[in-house]
Amino acid sequence: MKVVYSKNRTPAAPDSNVADILASVSSEKLRDYVEMLAFPRHYFAENRANRRARDLLLETVTGFGYKPYLQGSFDNVVMTSPGPAGGPVLLLGAHYDSVAGTTGADDNASAMAVCLECARLIQLNTIGSVMIVFFNREEDGLLGSGEFVAHLASQSALSIKEAHVFEMVGYCDRTPGSQKMPGGLPIIGPDVGDFLALLANSNSNAIAENLIDAAASYLPEFPVFALKIYLGMEKAFGDLNRSDHAPFWKAGIPSIMWTDTANFRNPHYHLASDTPDTLDYAFMAEVTKLALARAVLQGGR
Repeated sequence: MKVVYSKNRTPAAPDSNVADILASVSSEKLRDYVEMLAFPRHYFAENRANRRARDLLLETVTGFGYKPYLQGSFDNVVMTSPGPAGGPVLLLGAHYDSVAGTTGADDNASAMAVCLECARLIQLNTIGSVMIVFFNREEDGLLGSGEFVAHLASQSALSIKEAHVFEMVGYCDRTPGSQKMPGGLPIIGPDVGDFLALLANSNSNAIAENLIDAAASYLPEFPVFALKIYLGMEKAFGDLNRSDHAPFWKAGIPSIMWTDTANFRNPHYHLASDTPDTLDYAFMAEVTKLALARAVLQGGR
C-alpha cells in the first residue's frame, strides 16, 4: 500500500474552461440537497420514506433535464449525461438509503448532494459520456450496487470506463487528533480530519494518481490523500470494502471510493445526531469540484 498526497505534487496550469465550470459549484445548493434528503430512509424500517427519497431524486434530476429510470428490484436511480455518447462511460454513484432511525446527513445525503450538483452542472455544460447512479440498500450489504454491477454483465452495449463512488463526503474537523486510521493498515496517515480520502486498488491506482494531480492543479488549498492498494490486498481488510465501490472492484471495473473516512473521523456515524448542521459545505464544494473536473476531463463536451 502507498499513500499519495495532493500537496506534495507540483501543480500544472489548469485548463481555464474547466476552471470556469468548477467555479459554478454552489455550496448553497449542496446544503439544500442535504436538507431535502436528510430524513430516516432505511429500505425496510422506513420503506415509505425510502421511496420518498427515490422520488425526490427522480424529481430533482428530471428538473435538471435528465430522463432517469429505475434499475433492478431495489430501485437504483440511473441517468446518463446529455452530451456526445458512445463508448464506455464514467460513473458517479452514491447510495440513498440510511441506517434505520438516522437522518443520514453525512451517510449518505452528503454524497447524494455531490452527485446532484455534478449532475446539474454536467447537464448545464453538456458534458458527455457520464452516468450517475443512486444505489439503494447499501446499508443492507451493498445489495443495490451488487445488483447493478451484475446487470452490467448482461448489457453488451453498456460498459463502465471508471466508477467513482461517494461515501460520506461532508464531515471535516480541523482539530489535531480528530482523525483515526483503520486498524492493521500498514500506513501512517494524518491525525487531522480535514482531507478527502480516495481509495483505489490495482485496477484504479492510475486514476487515483490522476485525481491527485487534478487536485493539485485545480484545488491547490484542498488536501486530498489517495490510498493505493496493490496485489489484491484490499481483500484482507474489511474496512476497505464497506461501500458500493466493492462490487465494482470484485467485477474488475476500475473504481475509486471517495470519503471523509466515516467513523474514523465523524463522531455522528450511524447516530441520530448525523444532521445537516454538522456538515462542512465548503469542504463538500471542493469534493464536488474535483469530481466535476474528472467528469469534464474524461467525459468531454
